Amino acid sequence: MALALSVPVGCARLRASTAARVRPTVVVSANLAPPRGDAVDWVAGTSIFFEQDSRPIMLFDGVCNLCNGGVRFVRNNNRNRSIRFEALQSEAGKKLLRRSGRAPDDISSVVLVEKERSYIKSEAVLKIMEYIDLPLPQLAFFLQFVPLFIRISI
Repeated sequence: MALALSVPVGCARLRASTAARVRPTVVVSANLAPPRGDAVDWVAGTSIFFEQDSRPIMLFDGVCNLCNGGVRFVRNNNRNRSIRFEALQSEAGKKLLRRSGRAPDDISSVVLVEKERSYIKSEAVLKIMEYIDLPLPQLAFFLQFVPLFIRISI
């Protein structure tokens, strides 16, 4: 479309030349299909993990040395044994990942799974800090006020 701009004193005006072509507009819409009959309810499917033991489960990359060091740190500072641990690569870890809304092969970050909720990345770390011994719960309280976009980038 060719546009001509004529500017009289005091105002601006836009006008289209007579050679302008108009393209047809295509509207795309989609209807969401209802869930298939074979869809799995991962919350119900993994509720067995919380039937006899209500402690949260920390999912971590079992191959990563840095992650193993983080698990060791949490275990050493968790005298009450209030957190359980599971490798992301295990069958239980894959099921719990799905429960958390993640792909079963997503091992990109730490996940904390509680009976009613899951926490991912920096939110998981802050929640884990609340479960372990002093002074980390107090530090977690103050770090929760750091905006999420800053916590994610660290």
